[in-house]
Amino acid sequence: MASVVSFQDVSKHYTRGKQNVAVLDHFNLEIGEGEFVAIMGPSGSGKTTLLNLIGGLDRPSSGQVTVAGERLDQLSGSGLSKWRARHVGFIFQFYNLLPTLSGERNVELPLLLTSLSRAERRSKVAAALQLVGLADRAKHKPGELSGGQQQRIAIARALIADPTILICDEPTGDLDRHTAEEILGLLQTLNRQYGKTIIMVTHDPKAASYASRQLQVDKGQLVDAAAKAVA
Repeated sequence: MASVVSFQDVSKHYTRGKQNVAVLDHFNLEIGEGEFVAIMGPSGSGKTTLLNLIGGLDRPSSGQVTVAGERLDQLSGSGLSKWRARHVGFIFQFYNLLPTLSGERNVELPLLLTSLSRAERRSKVAAALQLVGLADRAKHKPGELSGGQQQRIAIARALIADPTILICDEPTGDLDRHTAEEILGLLQTLNRQYGKTIIMVTHDPKAASYASRQLQVDKGQLVDAAAKAVA
């Protein structure tokens, strides 16, 4: 299995006043193409920093970060922006939808910077909404949708440009258990049937059980490098 994410001796430090705070410390990680990986650990363990580095939202203080065949630690700011647009779909806990736009317009947003025609964009949006089971809610604004429906819109938006990786930061943290399981089942389907590589941070062991592999991070280190596989 080819690696889609590779961290080699990666450290990330922040300066807080006169103090140098190490968030990740000589971190090594490999994630294969088509994996569904859940990252768990206590607050402050480095999980969000890890996601930000994988998604090209932050840079390492040292070490090599290679994602989707590109050395992210060597790209310029504009280079990272272009890389993210091609390779990463983000799914957040609180959906991050624009409240004044309909569901289909929210989904279409990542395509507005492409050369696709309006008809091509509409076709892709319709297909993405069909995939997440919300074709009948395309015209509804976020305030007219349930939390689970809003998260499905967010997933459709993340999928619309066919990214290499889906990065999910506590995607079910704002949902009730039943709705959370529906969303996790959708992510599992995207992984198993469509081969999407999914990297998810969660505090919830039940959510993590939907992944094919679980990683434990604590104090900037991978606690169990072998990480148990989930049947």
